[in-house]
Amino acid sequence: MPVPSPYADRLSRVPAERHEVEVRGGNTAYWVYGQAAGTDDVEASDPVTVIAVHGFRGEHHGLEPVFAYLPELRIIAPDLPGFGETAPLPNRAHDLEEYAQWLRDFAAAVAPGAVILGHSFGSIVASAAVAGGLDTPRLILINPIGAPALEGPKGILTKLAVLYYALGAKLPAGIGTELLRNRLIVRGMSITMAKTGDPELRRFIHDQHDTYFSDFADRDVLRDAFIASVSNDVRAFAPDIGVPTLLIAAQQDDITPIEAERHLATLFPDADLFEIADVGHLIHYETPAEAAGAIRRFLRVPVARDR
Repeated sequence: MPVPSPYADRLSRVPAERHEVEVRGGNTAYWVYGQAAGTDDVEASDPVTVIAVHGFRGEHHGLEPVFAYLPELRIIAPDLPGFGETAPLPNRAHDLEEYAQWLRDFAAAVAPGAVILGHSFGSIVASAAVAGGLDTPRLILINPIGAPALEGPKGILTKLAVLYYALGAKLPAGIGTELLRNRLIVRGMSITMAKTGDPELRRFIHDQHDTYFSDFADRDVLRDAFIASVSNDVRAFAPDIGVPTLLIAAQQDDITPIEAERHLATLFPDADLFEIADVGHLIHYETPAEAAGAIRRFLRVPVARDR
């Protein structure tokens, strides 16, 4: 039985509608939240339009708590190719270059000129896409990967994850896929990343990971995306991103320590860093109101009267 979301009431007041669009030979599923839902107009116009890119092994549901606090915006949330309801791109390796080009093509198709937002692995994809020419007025990165994952506070766990994904790829298909979707391993990851002491919120976080963390198409795309996520970070792209950028970082992030996030902010020509205390890599689940507030101020969006 699904665990009730602490954000359900707010989210229920934000309309959402599912769409599909052909991108790079495959169909990308995406959802429009807020002002444009229920209409066919998804062009980047008034209100502010944001394209939100989720993280590794996630899909669009993961960022919904943040969307719940931003009813003033039009938010377009795709499932990355190979995850959620978006099938893998045909005859393509799902490496960072491909994901960045997919995002550039997706934005051109559904919302040219939109603000770009990325969480975790999505921060790498978004940064690579913008540095490579994606036209956007502003960039928002939540829990940005600002240092090599293998060198973070939990670097040894990342190295174990490398072995885990390698084993999942080498075993016979059925056994390997079952290992990669193992609920005990998923729960262990969830327990490690959650910092909140609120038992109801922890149950919700664990249920979200149980429900969506294994919603990948196959082990090949999962392997490709994992390699892309641990082999790259935002630092390589920051100097080439000329648009105003907001970094929303967690002071207890196990993947990128806050000192690395502070250094990352100095690599951008124009960046602001917003730090959130007492939270780790799950800002979108544990402190979505704080993240949404920072986003609203960065975009200069007034609070809706009926919010």
